[in-house]
Amino acid sequence: MPSPAIEIEVPALDGQGEDRTIRVSNPDRVYFPEIGATKLDLVHYYLAVGPGIVNALRERPCMLHRFPKGLAGEKVHQKRLPGGAPPWVETVRLFFPRWSRTADELCVTELGSVIWAVQMSTVEFHPWNSRRGHVEQPDEWRIDLDPGPLSGYDAVRRTAHVAHEVLDELGAVGYPKTSGSKGLHVYVRIAPEHDHKAVRRAAWAFAREVERRAPDDVTTTWWKKNRDPHHVFVDYNQNARDHTIAAAYSVRGLPDARVSTPIRWDEVDDADPRDFTIRTVPRRYGALGDLHADIDDHVFDIAPLLEWADRDERDEHATPAEEEPT
Repeated sequence: MPSPAIEIEVPALDGQGEDRTIRVSNPDRVYFPEIGATKLDLVHYYLAVGPGIVNALRERPCMLHRFPKGLAGEKVHQKRLPGGAPPWVETVRLFFPRWSRTADELCVTELGSVIWAVQMSTVEFHPWNSRRGHVEQPDEWRIDLDPGPLSGYDAVRRTAHVAHEVLDELGAVGYPKTSGSKGLHVYVRIAPEHDHKAVRRAAWAFAREVERRAPDDVTTTWWKKNRDPHHVFVDYNQNARDHTIAAAYSVRGLPDARVSTPIRWDEVDDADPRDFTIRTVPRRYGALGDLHADIDDHVFDIAPLLEWADRDERDEHATPAEEEPT
């Protein structure tokens, strides 16, 4: 028999939005069987990291990964805002040329929107790398270190240090986080002056430089079937239009309720992604705050990376097309 619904009070954050009362149905439904965490546990997690998750999602189109029956049931990838949203939940309308359709996606402006989405069975939040004021011009360059099937996490750590070295030389401030799965992400704030193709091209040039410096660990080979499974793929395609990855502080749809968690550079060698869950991250967040809080204060100009791309293309290394590797 379903547990009775309860009401959750969600505070406004720094004057953003208003205090909201959100009805949470089936609060005792087990979402994460490995640790016995429920839907209500998920709500309390997102309340505990409220400013951090809102900072990561603020005004970005956001795809939702929903699990209406918990992880034991079907996973729903949802672009359009679920029906029944309160009038204060904001959206942004996007056009998808491939299908000649539009979709009104969630656009978080306050913590209440996050908690309402969790009430609608959302576990993961996957935002765009652009905001609604300039949807076609990204303001976030994403470096995705994706280990191959035979690559251990130590290779990810080594690759992260090389990426950090290159960022330092460029004068760019990178903000690392665990992916919440097997890899590691680094975000860099950029000015919204280029389209997605240009940002992806810049990300490709950066990935090639990391590969040059760490050829034993890193690949930029586009087709998955041609990649060395022992290598880490620096996935520049995460900067293509409508490609999304889990936000900082987003829970992942894994049985242990793992979280994509910001870390410091000096934690890379010791941080284990398995240690960051909805049970442990609130305590860490309470002690450290949002490690990505000041990302907007460090904006990088990607012009040097576009020059690197020009150089590599002159050397007959064309930027791969934007099809998905298979």
